[in-house]
Amino acid sequence: MRAFARLLDRLAFTASRNAKLRLVRDFLAETPDPDRGWALAALTGTLVFSAAKPGAIRKAVEARMDPVLFGWSYDYVGDLAETVALVWPAEPGANREPELSEVVDALRTASRAEVQPLIERWLDALEPDGRWALLKLLTGGLRVGVSARLARQACADLGGVTVAEIEEVWHALAPPYADLFAWLEGRSERPSADSPGRFRPVMLAQPIDEAVDFARLDAADYAAEWKWDGIRIQAVRERGEARLYTRTGDDISHTFPDVLAALTFEGALDGELLVMREGQVAPFGDLQQRLNRKTVSAKLLAAHPAAIRAYDLLLDGEEDLRSLPFAERRKRLESFVSAANSPRIDLSPLQPFDSWDQLAALRADPPEGDPRVAEGLMLKRLDSPYEAGRPRGPWFKWKRDPHLIDAVLMYAQRGHGKRSSFYSDFTFGVWREDAAGDRSLTPVGKAYFGFTDEELKQLDKFVRDNTIDRFGPVRSVTANADFGLVLEVAFEGLQRSTRHKSGVAMRFPRISRIRWDKPAREADELATLERMLD
Repeated sequence: MRAFARLLDRLAFTASRNAKLRLVRDFLAETPDPDRGWALAALTGTLVFSAAKPGAIRKAVEARMDPVLFGWSYDYVGDLAETVALVWPAEPGANREPELSEVVDALRTASRAEVQPLIERWLDALEPDGRWALLKLLTGGLRVGVSARLARQACADLGGVTVAEIEEVWHALAPPYADLFAWLEGRSERPSADSPGRFRPVMLAQPIDEAVDFARLDAADYAAEWKWDGIRIQAVRERGEARLYTRTGDDISHTFPDVLAALTFEGALDGELLVMREGQVAPFGDLQQRLNRKTVSAKLLAAHPAAIRAYDLLLDGEEDLRSLPFAERRKRLESFVSAANSPRIDLSPLQPFDSWDQLAALRADPPEGDPRVAEGLMLKRLDSPYEAGRPRGPWFKWKRDPHLIDAVLMYAQRGHGKRSSFYSDFTFGVWREDAAGDRSLTPVGKAYFGFTDEELKQLDKFVRDNTIDRFGPVRSVTANADFGLVLEVAFEGLQRSTRHKSGVAMRFPRISRIRWDKPAREADELATLERMLD
């Protein structure tokens, strides 16, 4: 556990992506099997212990110390693993520190009743950083700024191969990945990618630079289609195995049984998962009702019917089409979708244009008359093969300009990982006028990115200097007409929401600018957002 704990600690306090990449690569190179394989599984989110729940951790610590004192500590720190790691009253005479593989082997077979004694024994034997790593491993929320793709890139760097080669075989592998490391270290052949229903690495687009790219590109070389506002998915049915994946390879089949049942073809589609009613795309908020659910009720299935709007065809029967040019894949896709003849699968139509000026006019005219259903346009070079990753040139995305409002900072909460010492999650509000004409702030969103590290320090200092109340890990700051910090907030879309007191919900809010110069009384009003809805 010590090497794994040291890795997590260094990752949590390392900001640079390249530095994180080196840390993971060096750990994989220096750590023996099977520990490095279990660590890789933890970093990529494929290591889950069904019997280990946060409740068992709380019971363990509350059996060792005063529950009220622990509650106060937890409220102050705001993170369960970090709190327990710091306050755990270890008993003398503890056993040696466990190896990572020992912890994994024990938890994979442990019953729920056996988990708490195991946790107590391990916490007694570990130092605070080891306790933190153990508890993060148990709960599955590492929060060290390492994505599954970055971890796979570290594997690629270790073996001198491309990350696309890693992703091509990833879903045919299982922890602790002995076959993978044997290949990367030249001790065996590349593992077979032949796994029915497997995920294929997706092709991504570059943001277009209007001032540079349009001057050097020929409009005749590209096709355009709307960038629909759902989630990018890959729908696969191969030798009878049907799967629905996100763009990062996460299997979400269980959340969308209605879509899975429609995969009666043999092949692999790239497309957008949307809620669609009578052929019309619903706003992203409708799809959000279906995401991240373990079970889906019949009522939810009926009220929010999901469907696929197809972009590309990767596999037709047993034929891999990815090396073909986009124009040819598109013709095959049109025939494929027509043959599928499913109300759950339709085609994303191409949008004709002859010049970049025409394309700009199209971008300003949202599909179906509703700007909420598409984020902008996609440009795809007609001769481009389907390449994994984000190659420069073949595909571009031209998103709509974001909406902007001025809002007032109301609440702040500590972050995680390298931000655990800073207030970095900010809730902001706008002015609302009641029937008597009195103005008050109402929360309309929460943002935790968009600012620099230096601006984060300034925001953190403002929160600490102007705190007026505390609610567990959350601080309320001074926010009234005479004093408050105004934030310029950018967001992609807006929708009505019965779950929020303001009645609105923002899509991808982030802090665009800190308006130190602007008086709080001049921030926007809720009526402004309501007009945007209309």
